[in-house]
Amino acid sequence: MPTEIMASQADQTRALSLSTIAFTACFAVWTIFSIIGVAIKSELGLNDTQFGLLVATPILTGSITRIFLGVWTEKYGGRLVFSGQMILTALATWALTLADSYIMYLIAALGVGLAGGSFIIGVAYVSRWYEAGRQGTALGIFGAGNVGAAVTKFVAPFVMVAYGWHGVAYVWAAGLFIIGVLFFLLAKDDPELVERRRTGAKAPSLAEQLAPLRNLQVWRFSFYYFFVFGAFVALALWMPHYLIDVYGLDVRFAGMAAASFSLAASLFRAYGGHLSDKFGARSVMYWTFGFSLLFLFMLSYPPTEYIIKGKDGPIAFSTQMDLWPFIVTLFALGFFMSLGKAAIFKHIPVYYPRHVGAVGGLVGMIGGLGGFVLPIIFGALLDLTGIYTSCFALLFVLVAIALAGCICRSGLWSAPPMAKRLIACRACQRCRISIFRAKR
Repeated sequence: MPTEIMASQADQTRALSLSTIAFTACFAVWTIFSIIGVAIKSELGLNDTQFGLLVATPILTGSITRIFLGVWTEKYGGRLVFSGQMILTALATWALTLADSYIMYLIAALGVGLAGGSFIIGVAYVSRWYEAGRQGTALGIFGAGNVGAAVTKFVAPFVMVAYGWHGVAYVWAAGLFIIGVLFFLLAKDDPELVERRRTGAKAPSLAEQLAPLRNLQVWRFSFYYFFVFGAFVALALWMPHYLIDVYGLDVRFAGMAAASFSLAASLFRAYGGHLSDKFGARSVMYWTFGFSLLFLFMLSYPPTEYIIKGKDGPIAFSTQMDLWPFIVTLFALGFFMSLGKAAIFKHIPVYYPRHVGAVGGLVGMIGGLGGFVLPIIFGALLDLTGIYTSCFALLFVLVAIALAGCICRSGLWSAPPMAKRLIACRACQRCRISIFRAKR
């Protein structure tokens, strides 16, 4: 087990604050195609499937690199890996403006996708500063950096109207580069890395870090995260396009309306971490999947016209969700998805305290791949069926499977003995911390 954390509250606050700001900036860059992709789609005359591939391509890189970045963070520390990742992503974002064909845009988008790897770097870095009883809240606060998607949706449309989509790319690249440099100058190495350097201990080998990936439990976590995070990213990318086509909004209002979902799915993640510490992450997962199932059923029901043969003749009526009920329902869906994201990552430092980077990297990678695959499927379903709500119908099926899996695994998820005791007495934080220390 890792050594007991002796970091001061000031150092903890510094690490958490800098990491959250950095993650927010990275997420803003990672979802940049949700806005500039609309202009590129019009510029190149893309169909919906091609557009779905374009906006999803950065998610592919951000997903695949997570497992490697997590392992490197365990070995070299978050300060070095995080700052280097941000600087490289900033350069790739600037290079996006040099593309002149659809293929070149896809290649440049792969570089922009490095921004998505920031999440697992921050999880591995932040978790080392906090004891078990506070990790859920700390990681929830860090995870609220998902609000970067809302920043892009709020601000980027106005920058794009004023300066074109190239202007958005330049501003986002410059901002991320500056934050990367400041992070390297202001952040500190985590206590475990400092102690390892002091004692001359070797970092865990790659084989040791990847060993837990053979556990089926890790893959269950990954599937749950495929929905709560992957679907969040997919909807964050897809909603501006959806709102423009379905409700006839302009890009500025569509961006702000879609940002309400991103805000709900981001800001409440900190609250989800608090609830996971207080009531247990498994209970929070039940809430997430149950309410998501209800909201996705409402969103997936397409506009429909009915004719009923009545006593006095045909009775015609129709059902359709108007704009404001749609925004409210989408906001509520984002709220519960936010709680679910925090609940899943609450488990990882408890079950796998020495393998947060590798396990969190795999879970994050699978979740991120959801953000890559789902927009492509959304576009293909729309092209095949012509039904805009088909994207929500797909997510309804996914969350139904996740809820069924969660109910079937009503035990303690094959937890290690220490983790079982932690969960059994989760109502008492002091007891939980005592067990954590006693079992080291």
